[in-house]
Amino acid sequence: MTFDPSFNDKDLKSVGTRVLRPDGVDKVTGRARYGADFDMPGQLVARVLRSPHAHAWIVSIDTSKAEALKGVKAVVTAADLPDLSDGDEALFAILDNCLARTKAKYDGHAVAAVAAINASVARAALKLIDVEYDVLPHVVDVDAAMAPDAPLLNESIFTSGVDPVPTKPSNVANRSEFGHGDVAAGFAKADVMIERTYKTEQTHQGYIEPHACVANCNSDGTADLWVCTQGHFVYRQNCADLLGLEVSKLRVTSSEIGGGFGGKTHVWAEPVALALSRKAGRPVKLVMTREEVFRASGPTSATSIDVKIGATKDGKITAGLATLRYTSGPYADMWAELGAMTSFACYDLENVKTVGFEVVVNRPKVAAYRAPSAPMAAFAVESAVDELAHAIGMDAVELRIKNAAQEGSRSSYGPVYGPIGIGPTLDAAKAHPHMLAPLGKNRGRGMACGFWFNFGGQTCSDLNIGADGTVTIAVGTVDVGGSRASLSLIAAEELGIPYAHVKVIVADTSSLGYNDMTDGSRGTFSSSMATISAARNAITVIRERAALMWEIPVEDVVWEDGTAKAVGDKHGNRAPLSLKEIAAEAGNTGGPIAGHSELVADGAGVSFGTHICDVEVDPETGTARVIRYTVIQDAGKAVHPSYVEGQYQGGAAQGIGWALNEEYVYGDDGRLQNPGFLDYRIPVCSDLPMIDTQILEIPNPLHPYGVRGVGETPIVPPLAAVANAVSDAVDVRMTHIPVSPPRILAALNARAKE
Repeated sequence: MTFDPSFNDKDLKSVGTRVLRPDGVDKVTGRARYGADFDMPGQLVARVLRSPHAHAWIVSIDTSKAEALKGVKAVVTAADLPDLSDGDEALFAILDNCLARTKAKYDGHAVAAVAAINASVARAALKLIDVEYDVLPHVVDVDAAMAPDAPLLNESIFTSGVDPVPTKPSNVANRSEFGHGDVAAGFAKADVMIERTYKTEQTHQGYIEPHACVANCNSDGTADLWVCTQGHFVYRQNCADLLGLEVSKLRVTSSEIGGGFGGKTHVWAEPVALALSRKAGRPVKLVMTREEVFRASGPTSATSIDVKIGATKDGKITAGLATLRYTSGPYADMWAELGAMTSFACYDLENVKTVGFEVVVNRPKVAAYRAPSAPMAAFAVESAVDELAHAIGMDAVELRIKNAAQEGSRSSYGPVYGPIGIGPTLDAAKAHPHMLAPLGKNRGRGMACGFWFNFGGQTCSDLNIGADGTVTIAVGTVDVGGSRASLSLIAAEELGIPYAHVKVIVADTSSLGYNDMTDGSRGTFSSSMATISAARNAITVIRERAALMWEIPVEDVVWEDGTAKAVGDKHGNRAPLSLKEIAAEAGNTGGPIAGHSELVADGAGVSFGTHICDVEVDPETGTARVIRYTVIQDAGKAVHPSYVEGQYQGGAAQGIGWALNEEYVYGDDGRLQNPGFLDYRIPVCSDLPMIDTQILEIPNPLHPYGVRGVGETPIVPPLAAVANAVSDAVDVRMTHIPVSPPRILAALNARAKE
């Protein structure tokens, strides 16, 4: 059936309310089943041997002693996962990252794995595997990796996106460029220009639950995988491709997920567990340790970014130029491209240019972290915009308001914007009590804007009505932020029934059609589209059943407020039929009642936010503490306002940690020095104030309720907002994230010597 996604401005009864989350009790009582909570009879325990070197040829691997150890049932190396990628570079990168083939490319790179009857035997077996390495020079810094004399990571990488095509391999995997106008002409019109280089360090998503899975390869060629993931359909495809399985023969079930934030959109160890199970003929459970999570699962990029921005004395930005260098780990990807696309997206610029360089280094394979690449780009650009405002003596909010993108603006990355919320968020920030509050000694205030694209994608759902009139919806988008409650509200709204009568489940890959990964802030947006479509299809069936029960034409039946009503004078004496009454008679009117939907959810609608941050800096220790923080963001329509506020607060909290403390620290040997929460410090409750939120609702015209994704934009502004606040407090421009105490003290000492 056709589905019209157009926004319909109507009164809503369920959507927009703050109902209890359906999974809440199970999660707080410990009944919810996460990745490591699943067990199978006779399962083995897997452990992975990892490289102690940042860069080394693997000369040989001898597993014979490990295989001979009592209790060991299987040992695998790259030889047990032959290359079936057929020239697909992205798939080969997953394969090589799961088990190193010829080179260990970073500290922690997997080189072998064992499956044994228990963990102690598995650990003992790892010590018996003899690996001979030929250690190579390494490089972990993005700028150093671009130097002509840098150690070469991959002889098959030739920089794409440049003309002429290079004849020599390079650590620069790709060059991307966006923009329009003439930046040179724009700079010529500027009265004031700011030109600086900014750096950000690598961070991890810091999810509570480590990667975990249980794999079982059966004797009939089928296989099962239970895993914590943000996208079990994508995992199924990747694992089937790497194991040489038919997709239909691999069933993947997603567990509850103890945090993902983009880090569980990538396959890390699941193919290894499947290979061990295939070899051992028994189920295999593989759970990463926290150290392994840090050393061998995807962090963000580290970056080095040059920004040049010019404006007239009255605050009109005449040109913006950014050159962005992003690490991607040892494999080519598109992180710099995303950074280049998002850099100036908040502004309506006549002349703008961004150039991104994707650089391979001896660090773990980079993964998404909420709005991937955008926080670093925003830090650089929003810091420069803040400094530009100071240089021309203009209020930082006013400068942004004057240059904000609006409906009809051509974005810095190409498309023309439809209705967007950057202007309203800035107006709200200007009027917010936070912006007007006085500041005390050693305190500073900063603000920044942020942008993310959002995404829709392939989506499928089934809506089934029980004999008692209750509704079960099977979806394929993993719930990473409360989408089950939101989808229940959507279904209740469409059907006109109580929220308590709807239950949403996440179906496994054998029970539902394909669904894209839960990323790009697509969870509620895309699955709500499919849920609305399925509900409307079900209503068509419900009307047909009511017509049969009444023995009248279906054209004379409408569905209103959760009941079927007969319309027209000749049917005026008929009492409405409830969903429960119609469902109870389903066996006599044609069988079970259901609605299905398969669609590509286009028109996700871009997202904008503005953040305000106050910090207090101790000039003796360099310690910065956030004392007040406000998030203002356009949600399109807040389906469940409490969840939306939680997304705003969660993104801000993670961004504050990134801005103040979090970073990967590598030694001269290229090994990670802080692979754990003791030394890699994420914010705890005592580190943060209550984060205030303000939800704006500028409807997305391509969603029936106006919904936009909200989960990623909140992490984009904090790096810049915090850095701008610290710069204001100490009167020194901070250009290196995190603005940790040593960096603040160094800046203060440098100023004192001037």
